[in-house]
Amino acid sequence: MPTLDRQDDVFVLDLGDGENRFHPDWLASVNAALDEVEKAEGPRALVTAATGKFYSNGLDLDWLFAHADQQEDYVSGVQELLARTLSLPVITVAALQGHTFAAGAMFSLAHDFRVMRADRGYWCLPEAEINIPFTPGMSALIQARLHPRTAHEAMLTARRYGGGDALDAGLVDHAVAEDSVRAKAVELAGAQAGKAGPTLGTIKSRMYAPVLDTLRTKGNPLG
Repeated sequence: MPTLDRQDDVFVLDLGDGENRFHPDWLASVNAALDEVEKAEGPRALVTAATGKFYSNGLDLDWLFAHADQQEDYVSGVQELLARTLSLPVITVAALQGHTFAAGAMFSLAHDFRVMRADRGYWCLPEAEINIPFTPGMSALIQARLHPRTAHEAMLTARRYGGGDALDAGLVDHAVAEDSVRAKAVELAGAQAGKAGPTLGTIKSRMYAPVLDTLRTKGNPLG
């Protein structure tokens, strides 16, 4: 399960050492960590990271298929996490040390900045290959955070981007050596920790108001 630590002004949320799929218990743990970050006072920023082969593989499809009657509530919960991260009143940096797929990739896009391992690991939106369409909210998030040409390619072709290609495409802000991913993310976050607070949250909420509205639309989030 995710664990939250603090290094000076930077909270580091380790998502886990497995595939870090969005099981309901995992979502609850992440939201509890975000509660702690939001309630803290003074300069602060957030880095999300992971340990092992994966940053996150996204939706917990095994759980979802076994609980089909809870599909709408589950997807709404995932979208609320994306919306909350996108509008969090602190600077957020995703440290992508491993594979970042599907809703895990969308979660990374909800952060302000991304640092990816340069030599191994892929960033990918595989929905076109696995026959799961993007929800309207997910589509809005991806298109708001990526250049139109990159969003088009990533969403329609399910291309797997390595670190260098991800940097060139603007999917990530830095591609660095494996042992520097988390440190670089903490460095970036720490440099912006003084901006935490209501003003930053308002700026984000207004900047991404249409995306947040779509992610939080009541009713069937599947469209």
